[in-house]
Amino acid sequence: MNLLIDASRLSKTFTLHQQDSLALPVLDDVSLQVAAGECVALAGPSGAGKSTLLKALYANYLVQGGSIRIRHRDAWLNMAAALPHEIADVRRHTLGYVSQFLRAIPRVAALDIVAEPLCEWGMDPDAARREAGAWLARLNIPERLWRLPPATFSGGEQQRVNIARGMIAPRPILLLDEPTASLDAANRAVVIELMREALARGAALVGIFHDEPTRDAVADRVFEVPLANKPEHQA
Repeated sequence: MNLLIDASRLSKTFTLHQQDSLALPVLDDVSLQVAAGECVALAGPSGAGKSTLLKALYANYLVQGGSIRIRHRDAWLNMAAALPHEIADVRRHTLGYVSQFLRAIPRVAALDIVAEPLCEWGMDPDAARREAGAWLARLNIPERLWRLPPATFSGGEQQRVNIARGMIAPRPILLLDEPTASLDAANRAVVIELMREALARGAALVGIFHDEPTRDAVADRVFEVPLANKPEHQA
């Protein structure tokens, strides 16, 4: 088995300082391994820590315990202890992320937002924009919108720009937080096809899919995020 993600014994607690320093455990001794060409769907009740686990894998959240080993440049890197420049390099070349919402950059055209990851890889800007246009067309974004900032797009259009930006660079690992939540059936089908193509080239996918048909179409297995212990007041 060619593992690309090896997360072991993760723990994460949030401290609510405005509520008498209430300690809220979210992850408690969670381990997850994901291989190349495998899609793992995170499951569990609301509050189980699915989004927290996904953000911990991306190093948006710092865990208090455990390790998050990512296969990067033919070596293992522990994201839980990595330096900022190491995390940036992993995100640029190895670890993609599609969130629920587009963090739109003001006054930057959708075409340039989608092309940016390819430019960061060293692709010629014109070639990157042509590739970005192909992705936007495939995701049914009208060409008249390509050179407009997506801040004024509909929610579904913004999400499709987000998907194009997150998936255009063929990174080995892709994290997806409800990628089809705001999409109609036709566009969900396109995104399912894109995820299947990523799996076919050997990418490892970890996602939250509240849309069961999407989950069933792409997931090889379901990982139930175990509920953490009940919160306790800290002294």
